[in-house]
Amino acid sequence: MTRSITLAALQASFTGDEDTNIARVADLVRDAAGQGADVILPPELFSGPYFCKTQEETHFARAREWQSHPAVTRLAPLAAELGVVIPVSIFERDGPHTYNSLVMLDADGTALGVYRKSHIPDGPGYQEKFYFRPGDTGFKVWATKKGRVGAGICWDQWFPEAARAMALMGADVLLYPTAIGAEPQDPSLDTAARWRRAMQGHAVSNVIPVCAANRVGDEDGQVFYGTSFICDQTGEIAAELGRTEEGVITACFDLDEIETERAAWGFFRDRRTDLYGRLL
Repeated sequence: MTRSITLAALQASFTGDEDTNIARVADLVRDAAGQGADVILPPELFSGPYFCKTQEETHFARAREWQSHPAVTRLAPLAAELGVVIPVSIFERDGPHTYNSLVMLDADGTALGVYRKSHIPDGPGYQEKFYFRPGDTGFKVWATKKGRVGAGICWDQWFPEAARAMALMGADVLLYPTAIGAEPQDPSLDTAARWRRAMQGHAVSNVIPVCAANRVGDEDGQVFYGTSFICDQTGEIAAELGRTEEGVITACFDLDEIETERAAWGFFRDRRTDLYGRLL
């Protein structure tokens, strides 16, 4: 039997109201499932506004333990009802520590575990080091009921080492929930195209489909540029959204065909790990 997987990316704007945001994502998940999606990716930190533009102590109150986070507890039954996998991006609290994390909900609603964002940015408009410790989980690939899913979070998506690590761990697809847009220090800087190209490069070099879900809208002057996309194992765009629209995109992939293609290209056969010490 041929193995296939249908990926979906959700793109939306979000408010300061957690219940409204989670309900919005739930509605889009239903839309995606209705379109045949197996794995449905919402944007980064969707349960609230992107609060990392500035350093404000009050925002630490947004962090919750991952097992009881409202985004997790409300979407887990929906994953089970619809039979879909949902990677859920949250602000996680673990004792005195806080992380930018992702909880992988399997298609029966089971929480398979948590991934903590490895690369934490620190710059104008994206002051995440104030809020998040660097992740201590290492990269994760989950054996879900729909396939082996690797997931990074936003800034992780720029690092080829992260994509390669997940590919070496056996990922069938790579997913990246995102919150990215304007650069406050340079209004003329538009990173949308290079943001895509970085991940399309991961697709090519690892012969693997990639899905990225971004938010849209103006959040107190921070404008998120959307352009969520799914690309195939050659880096070609299979589905995409624009800079302002909200909604769902999907794309289906034959995993057996991709596995054969990956072997034929020889990227993993011809690796020279004896020469890569400089990377460490």
